Amino acid sequence: MRFFIDTANVEDIKKANDMGIICGVTTNPSLIAKEGRDFKEVIAEIASIVDGPISGEVKATTTDAEGMIAEGREIAKIHPNMVVKIPMTVEGLKACKALTAEGIKTNVTLVFTANQALLAARAGATYVSPFLGRLDDISVRGTELIEEIAEMFAAAGDIDTQIICASVRNPMHVTECALAGADIATVPYKVIEQMTHHPLTDAGIAKFQADYKAVFGE
Repeated sequence: MRFFIDTANVEDIKKANDMGIICGVTTNPSLIAKEGRDFKEVIAEIASIVDGPISGEVKATTTDAEGMIAEGREIAKIHPNMVVKIPMTVEGLKACKALTAEGIKTNVTLVFTANQALLAARAGATYVSPFLGRLDDISVRGTELIEEIAEMFAAAGDIDTQIICASVRNPMHVTECALAGADIATVPYKVIEQMTHHPLTDAGIAKFQADYKAVFGE
């Protein structure tokens, strides 16, 4: 399983990229709005940092296929690595089909059932993004959805659509996604940072440092 970072914060993207573990970035209207910056400006800066797929979403207020297609074409022009993020709706599927036919990569988002993922795959989506955390919020195990989608895609035999685990809230989600067969986990920087820590690692480092100083000093 590979890692994308789920943010529009350029500083967090730089820090994760410097760690050498991310190969793409996902954003959404809420993340872009949080930064309070121009959409194209933010995306262009992200593209200068990470050499990999960058998901930029159509406007949250655009609900018709024609509008999504027009916006998708503009997003694709920003950089060759752009992926157009489209909501899982009837109109979104129409837009996915049209953009895919033009050679534009797509990421169908807000997926909460295996059937939705299958529809997106058949519409030509490059990626599907099932949301784990939001399912957990309503007492439904999000990782079971990942398992269902992975099994369904494997059984079909002719689906190239990649599964991106989204709405990842904690390190355990990441482990479960990898075991469930996800292709990618898109993770906030906070979770990436949490994954690097363990009490025994921290204690071990502290002991090694103390032992070294006891013999050699500072």
